[in-house]
Amino acid sequence: MPQSFKTLYRVSWADTDAAQIVHFSNFFRFFERAEEEFYMHIGLIDQLGDKEIIIPRVEAFCQYRKPAKFNDLLEIELTVEEIKEKAVKYGFKIYKNETKELLANGYVVAVATNKQTLKATQIPKEIVEKLKTFCNK
Repeated sequence: MPQSFKTLYRVSWADTDAAQIVHFSNFFRFFERAEEEFYMHIGLIDQLGDKEIIIPRVEAFCQYRKPAKFNDLLEIELTVEEIKEKAVKYGFKIYKNETKELLANGYVVAVATNKQTLKATQIPKEIVEKLKTFCNK
């Protein structure tokens, strides 16, 4: 069974609006924060910087279920939903840590891209191997 990666984040004042509710756009920042932590966890953060590839996002989706508020401790769960030759799809779920209520879920699709040509390229095998442990398929 594939693993999921989980990390915690406490909602800061800057994440919220005047009503102290998280602005919808910040959920994508929470996804990205979990992705960064995930890359550090599996030892890819330095590797990605040394490679001749970048991994821009080409698609993003978020379904909002309940609001997150200032000072909430969030648990952000990441799974690798799909790995293709040149792209990877990450799934995310955001829970209120204290109650385990699902606040939002979504995904991003990232494409391996050559830094010089800006054309899609194959994801390096060593990266694919590290991602497979967390893949649902």
